[in-house]
Amino acid sequence: MTQTAKLYAGKTFSIAPMLDWTDRHCRFMHRLLTRHSLLYTEMVVADAAIHGKRERLLGFSEQEHPVALQIGGSDPVKLAEAARIGAGFGYDEINLNVGCPSDRVQSGAFGACLMLTPQLVADCVTAMKQVVSIPVTVKCRIGVDDQDQEQALSDLSRLVLGAGADALWVHARKAWLQGLSPKENRDIPPLDYDRVYRLKQHYPDVFIGINGGITTLDETMNHLQQLDGVMMGRAAYHTPMVLRDVDRLVYGDETAPRAMEDVLDVMCDYADRHIADGGRLTHVTRHMVGLFQGQPGSRRWRQILSTDATHNDADSKTIRKAYQVMGDTAAEVEENHAARAALAAE
Repeated sequence: MTQTAKLYAGKTFSIAPMLDWTDRHCRFMHRLLTRHSLLYTEMVVADAAIHGKRERLLGFSEQEHPVALQIGGSDPVKLAEAARIGAGFGYDEINLNVGCPSDRVQSGAFGACLMLTPQLVADCVTAMKQVVSIPVTVKCRIGVDDQDQEQALSDLSRLVLGAGADALWVHARKAWLQGLSPKENRDIPPLDYDRVYRLKQHYPDVFIGINGGITTLDETMNHLQQLDGVMMGRAAYHTPMVLRDVDRLVYGDETAPRAMEDVLDVMCDYADRHIADGGRLTHVTRHMVGLFQGQPGSRRWRQILSTDATHNDADSKTIRKAYQVMGDTAAEVEENHAARAALAAE
């Protein structure tokens, strides 16, 4: 079985690459919540991968596998070199960003701008495929600005798949490079899931995954009736507990998920190692703030991690304190509810 076949065997759930969010600390925590999901790095610009501090930009924990490196750029030669470097670090996949609408990528003429030059994207894929043996994939939009989204996605997919791309992940919105901010581009352009479904019908033997506005596992399973993969973004980050059911529902793994006490023990050890290496607790805990979203006492958990964890001398004891206070708060709330119920019954 090829590495591509191994990586994309059966239905696939992935966590989207998100700038400033899906760093190595975030991915380490996500892996504790789901054994099988495909994780993605933040986008790393090709020039940074080539000339920057590689260990800081590209380093990751072995526990993160399977993990893909997303790179940004528009120069086939530079992208090939960045892909080669990423493969050397041990990533399971190289993904080319053809969807980010931020000002930074527009000024560099890559990201979603590349939807306007599909042949260049194909040339980039060809160059990367020539230097790595791991899968090379593309993440794109359905179009940009005034493009006809039917034709734009058809042109891009035909050329990049012809160039050998192993999978296509499609964010099912247009990107408006003129007139909308990156934040607005995540919400305002309407979602068109049917356009991605039609793409899959046209390429029944090619891996097609969908991204954009997916917030629940019910939605995930519905999309997987039509497509090969689902990529969840902000919902996975802000409410990471949703990931605990992915292995069972998507991958058919009935192994019980890790107990949350175990997850926190591992994260505490991880945080202390990071601090011993010169890091700060907040580098880790900023990704943990939403861990108990919606549960009793979660407000106190968020408050402590958002304040105490920022102190220069903070260590894993802050995490344990937050969990203890959350539990005490939840117990107090439960006692108050019970007392009110008893009074009402008298």
